[in-house]
Amino acid sequence: MSSTPEALVEFAASLPFGLDPFQHEALAALAAGDGVLVAAPTGAGKTVVGEFAAHLALSTGTRCFYTTPIKALSNQKFTDLAARYGADAVGLLTGDTSRNGSAPIVVMTTEVLRNMLYAGPVGGGGLDNLGYVVMDEVHYLADRQRGAVWEEVIIHLPAHVRLVSLSATVSNAEEFGEWLVTVRGHTRVIVSDHRPVPLWQHVLADRTLHDLFLDDAGGQSLPTARTGAVSARELTGPGSARLPSVPARPTRDAARTRTVGQGRAGQGRAGRERNGDGRERADGNGRPAARGDGGTRGAGGAAGGRVVNPDLVRLAREESRALPGLAGSRGRGGPGQRRRTWVPGRPEVVERLDRDGLLPAIVFIFSRAGCDAAVTACVRTGMRLIGPAEQRRVRDVVRARTAGIPDADLAVLGFWPWLEGLERGVAAHHAGMLPTFKEIVEQLFAEGLVRVVFATETLALGINMPARTVVLERLTKFNGESRVDITPGEYTQLTGRAGRRGIDVEGHAVVLWQSGLDPLALAGLASTRTYPLRSSFRPSYNMAVNLVGRLGHDRARTVLESSFAQFQADRAVVDLARQVRRNTDTADELRTALTCDRGDALAYDQLRRDIRERETALSREGTARRRTESAAALGRLRIGDIVRVPAGRRSGLAVVLDADAAAAGAPDGPRPVVLTADRQVRRLSLVDFPVAVEPIGRVRVPRSFNPRSPQSRRDLASSLRAAGVDPDASPGRREKARSAAADDAELARLRRALRAHPGHDCPRREEHLRSAERVGRLERETAAIARKVEGRTNTVARTFDRVRAALAELGYLAGDTVTDAGRVLARIYCEQDLLVAECLRAGLWEELTPPALAAAVSTLVFEPRGDDLGATALPGGAVLHDCLDEMARVADRLAATEHVHRLDFVRRPELGFVPAAHDWAAGRPLERVLTASAVDLTAGDFVRWMRQLLDLLDQITKVAPEDARVRRTARAAMEALRRGVVAYAMAV
Repeated sequence: MSSTPEALVEFAASLPFGLDPFQHEALAALAAGDGVLVAAPTGAGKTVVGEFAAHLALSTGTRCFYTTPIKALSNQKFTDLAARYGADAVGLLTGDTSRNGSAPIVVMTTEVLRNMLYAGPVGGGGLDNLGYVVMDEVHYLADRQRGAVWEEVIIHLPAHVRLVSLSATVSNAEEFGEWLVTVRGHTRVIVSDHRPVPLWQHVLADRTLHDLFLDDAGGQSLPTARTGAVSARELTGPGSARLPSVPARPTRDAARTRTVGQGRAGQGRAGRERNGDGRERADGNGRPAARGDGGTRGAGGAAGGRVVNPDLVRLAREESRALPGLAGSRGRGGPGQRRRTWVPGRPEVVERLDRDGLLPAIVFIFSRAGCDAAVTACVRTGMRLIGPAEQRRVRDVVRARTAGIPDADLAVLGFWPWLEGLERGVAAHHAGMLPTFKEIVEQLFAEGLVRVVFATETLALGINMPARTVVLERLTKFNGESRVDITPGEYTQLTGRAGRRGIDVEGHAVVLWQSGLDPLALAGLASTRTYPLRSSFRPSYNMAVNLVGRLGHDRARTVLESSFAQFQADRAVVDLARQVRRNTDTADELRTALTCDRGDALAYDQLRRDIRERETALSREGTARRRTESAAALGRLRIGDIVRVPAGRRSGLAVVLDADAAAAGAPDGPRPVVLTADRQVRRLSLVDFPVAVEPIGRVRVPRSFNPRSPQSRRDLASSLRAAGVDPDASPGRREKARSAAADDAELARLRRALRAHPGHDCPRREEHLRSAERVGRLERETAAIARKVEGRTNTVARTFDRVRAALAELGYLAGDTVTDAGRVLARIYCEQDLLVAECLRAGLWEELTPPALAAAVSTLVFEPRGDDLGATALPGGAVLHDCLDEMARVADRLAATEHVHRLDFVRRPELGFVPAAHDWAAGRPLERVLTASAVDLTAGDFVRWMRQLLDLLDQITKVAPEDARVRRTARAAMEALRRGVVAYAMAV
């Protein structure tokens, strides 16, 4: 197009900064009519490429859809584009917002575009004028729950649409680009590891801010200006005496610790040489000195060629000496004394950053409660990071943004403590906060009015909130089941926030020293660049009926075989087949050399392996039998039974609150909810009972018992202690039985055959067996690889075949024809799509009131966090209770069907949000709803689940039959739910 070159020049001229090489290359490719995949670090300026696609659409008279993974990012991008191109030119479509949807530029969540593609004609006929689609954060396709949506969009977009894919830095961008070429045509892959703002890595330990690395990747020592006279700055807390200054070290060691700045932000940096234009002076090789990125972990105090600060290695070594319980350990202070490294408190960390000119900062804590506690601790110290004029601006912003929230709800939402923190320049940011509060924090942080944000990792997911410094309190996080180390990809995503382009000359990543920290492991974490993008794609029920209805079975199967998941599986098969050939050749050579004059050594080895396998099988049978007995015993428990948990962190007496008897046939067995003697409500499982449990007493559990109420827990725990049950009583009986191996005829036969084999008495028997074992190991490995090859060949298409067979059995498909029930399923977009369709088809919700319908439908969207439990007195009366019971039975029937077809999509309804959904729809006040909930429900959680509930209710109003009562009830339920903080939080 003749206008394209002019559009590129015009766009570049409108930018307040010059284009980086990767940006120029991407824009030129787009201008030439190619699709692009841009992979670059956080903050590098990838979105410029997406904005150019919008510019091209306007200049060529086409449309551009800009997709994002989350609503908050959609709102932010909508605001940016509207400010640039005008409100009339930009629209917004999210799950609960529709604004100017016919505009030439429309920002939307990725799911909205997926639904548009399925709703339109084959080939995207309704999108003829669509010229460009930008997929921001395209690496989300690795997300286990939502990733398939990205691949669906990429595969089903009309061929004429140019795709702009923006990704964080991943190690297999070229592989992803090759797949894009196969499904989208010519695509330019542009990868940049360059950070426009250099990142320095530090560790705060013993009142000193240590550099993590001493040398750069080329082995060059730090510049002379940086290794000049610097001092380790002491950290003083409120009320403590200032420590004496530490004398400057000799030049050779001075680079290990440093004062990173002087005074408040914007003042000069100590110990860093600059050119006249303010840019950092490069070393002799033309590189910025000692940047904190690049390479892979090495050994011997180095990572990827980078030398790890020996002071940190020494600290770790000294701390590990004289660990309690290690024989012979002794520290400098004598035997049994351990060198303890000082760890700062959260307010002290902020004061240190402020004094060194490292604010604004984001401190990642990985705990909602920890974030809130950090703000409270800073406020209690009297900390003030902003002045009176800034405080007035904060109050003005907060007043304007919260004007629509009812006064009665503000106290429930923790408004006043939150505002006090904001007026001091400190705030939390996590998913438990009201969305409006989070958006205000983001706005104030961007304006420089909030100087420190204590955040969970959700802040790293796309929201544009760069800071000068990022602090990681720990290098581990709780993933919902256990505490795990953060990955190199997560570390890069989190620390990528440090350094604001156009504002900061450098960014800083600070890790707080914790007991057991390994500097070499941290250096490897900071240097690793091997985090590949892995597809999470698999066909769902909704996807299957849509594809069959649009394309027929054969074409649908072919389309699915073009997924990135299958592309990666096929590439892996090539390497696996090569390994099979190597193993086969090696085994053949070993067989030739394996000879014995006493008999067949391979046959003798096979007998030994048969014996081991038989013994293992018998042991497993015994374990399975005991597990079945334990599951049956758990299934016999009733509410009020007293049991003793024999071991683990839940050990001791407990009273059953919810027997979960309906799950007796589930693979994991019943999971009863109990109240322990120390007033903790916990869900138990078979793991907690190595022997079949038996009740050892009973207490009465009041019908009004609320597990969230401390008083209810105290009263019931008191009744438990007063029941007179021996806390040391046996939790169950285990009858001593004769070993199955002792009476097994097959095992006895194999042992006789082994002793009778001619090779049993061979003097070289062990030598022969070692060779035979190696042959057997190669054969087993080869068989396993062959199974893996078979499993990866056409794996997506075979899963689709199983999904299609299950749908045919249930009446949603008849050959290539989608039935009436299937057409309903095709328009339901949620994780429990099939269960929703089955409930509608069975008419389970026809007799429910609006509050009861909201409660019932909530069980299909709610997912508990961690130990959140659903044991509570359910509202709504017998009609709702019967409905919930029937929904559980429908889920169990679907699960049985899935088991036959080797599928696992359907889960049982979760009851945890039922009281909140019912009471809110019934008009109860927010305080009562949150406090009476069966789970630990914050305002942010409440609004998030309400949004998902409203979205599913809205779908029900569209897919239920015109004359169905549930259709009208769903509309009434939506009107009842959309009030107060829910209505306000859903407004843009």
